[in-house]
Amino acid sequence: ITPPGGSPGSSASTAAPAVRLPPPVRLGFDVNGQAKKFDYKARAELVWQHDGSRYEARQEVSAFLVGTRSQSSVGQVTPQGLQPERFADRSRSEQAAHFDHAQKRVTFSANTPNAALGAGAQDRLSVFIQLGALLAADPGRFVPGTQITLTTVSARSADRWTFSVEGQETLDLPAGPTPALKLQRLPRRDYDQKAELWLAPALGYLPVRIRLTQANGDFADLRLRSSGPP
Repeated sequence: ITPPGGSPGSSASTAAPAVRLPPPVRLGFDVNGQAKKFDYKARAELVWQHDGSRYEARQEVSAFLVGTRSQSSVGQVTPQGLQPERFADRSRSEQAAHFDHAQKRVTFSANTPNAALGAGAQDRLSVFIQLGALLAADPGRFVPGTQITLTTVSARSADRWTFSVEGQETLDLPAGPTPALKLQRLPRRDYDQKAELWLAPALGYLPVRIRLTQANGDFADLRLRSSGPP
């Protein structure tokens, strides 16, 4: 965590951050997207559950003609937040990443090269919840310009993702007007996925809008429609 004008190596960024996890919930989203220049509409669901020691998160997007894509993350809850053990990504077939914290490495079912596993590493689903848990614990710390860098693991590889805190907005969502804090991933390379997310204090800083844009222009824009018990 780097404050505006700070350096990533400062003590402020290396201290173990406190977290406050949101309560279990089921979020429903309306989705607008584009895949290979084909516009589509879809529904998505994010189910978040934990018992204080273990957690499970599952996200599924279903669209006519495009099909269904699901992601899941399971692992432990620690004082520093989420510690993933397995991340799975399924469209036509499932690929998974396995987190070996004892050996400090991630292995992949796709037989891609192992990756080093550093402290605080997340997967592509848990990262959104971990970011919210950091903000919920100390909202005043995350002023616009603050940067948060996390190792983020997909089903095939690991990368360093840096998110910048952009500021507060009130979104006009299918669920109604919703105050939220916008964060944006800062791409390091031309082909990196762009990620924008809006986290709502009223929902424990869970995402109420997620917009993912690929380098080729494909995108998916998830906007909150409903929230309820899991």
